[in-house]
Parts: sequence; C-alpha cells; structure tokens
Amino acid sequence: QVQLVESGGGLVQPGGSLRLTCAASGSISINAMGWYRHPPGSHRELVAMISNGVNTFYGASVEGRFTISRDNAGNTIYLQMNNLKPEDTDKYYCYLRQWTEEYWGQGTQVTVSS
Repeated sequence: QVQLVESGGGLVQPGGSLRLTCAASGSISINAMGWYRHPPGSHRELVAMISNGVNTFYGASVEGRFTISRDNAGNTIYLQMNNLKPEDTDKYYCYLRQWTEEYWGQGTQVTVSS
C-alpha cells in the first residue's frame, strides 16, 4: 500500500520561503510525483510535477518562484517555494502516480500572511 507523508507547511510572511517534503513508502515504480493545491471556488491546480524522474512541470502562477526536486532514491520530493504571495495560501497535496494508480497525501497547510 502506497503512503505519502507531507511536511513543511506553516505560516510565512509575503516574500518569504518554505520547503515542503513528501515521502512515499510502499511504491515500487513511481511514474510521476508532485504537488497540487485547491484554491477556494476554483478547480484543483497543478503546482509542480516530476514525471519519469526527469521532466518537471509547473503551474503558471508559480513558475519561476517554486522548484521541485527529488532525492536520489526517487521516493521523496521537495518543493522549494520562494517569494511567497498571499494567493499561495492553500493546502498543498502530494500526488503520486504508479502505472494507472493515483495516490494522494493528506495535505499540508501553507499560509502566507503578514
């Protein structure tokens, strides 16, 4: 059974930085791993994704400010978030795809406020 454990959320002032971590266990072959968020009144949106261990993708609103990376084993990913804005406030969910199966973490709250 695949499990995703997120950490690193918290409260930060505008312009500040946070780093989120998502550790996967129980996965045999990870095809894609990344982060989503779900703004109120809107659709769930991609924040960042690593596909096939190499290709990275970012949502338009975070490109240039956020960076996704992974450890050498490939089962832990990191999201470095810089120059955070109040509109980045949300719960961030870790996502993993293994073949056709999709898994989600419980989410970690990020609040950007002065």
